[in-house]
Amino acid sequence: MKIAVTTEGNMVFPHFGRSPQFTVYDIEDKKIKGKEILENPGHDVGVIPDFLKNKGVDLIITGGMGMRARELFRQYEIGCFVGIEGAADDAVNAYLNSALEEGDSICQPGSGKGIGIEKDECHHLQDD
Repeated sequence: MKIAVTTEGNMVFPHFGRSPQFTVYDIEDKKIKGKEILENPGHDVGVIPDFLKNKGVDLIITGGMGMRARELFRQYEIGCFVGIEGAADDAVNAYLNSALEEGDSICQPGSGKGIGIEKDECHHLQDD
């Protein structure tokens, strides 16, 4: 099994499409056997799901993802876990131990348009 995590450094990145990197974990017997860091191939519709499918990815873990991207991953038979924060290794280990709890997408649709590849700021909704 292969799990991709949207990452910046060793942390889960909050915006799927704008993630600077994808850390791809090789899993055997519910253990991490290796990982590879891949640069984001570009934020055009369908590019990332196709890229990750060609890398053999079965599951993606991220902070936030829109419905169109989720549907594209569904078409490729790649599972999605969203609403995840913290260290990427911790998220993968939690998944392997059936303890990863999916939440709501961290960001509202379009809020990632200012961060990650090609951008340097984010437009999260602020709590009152």
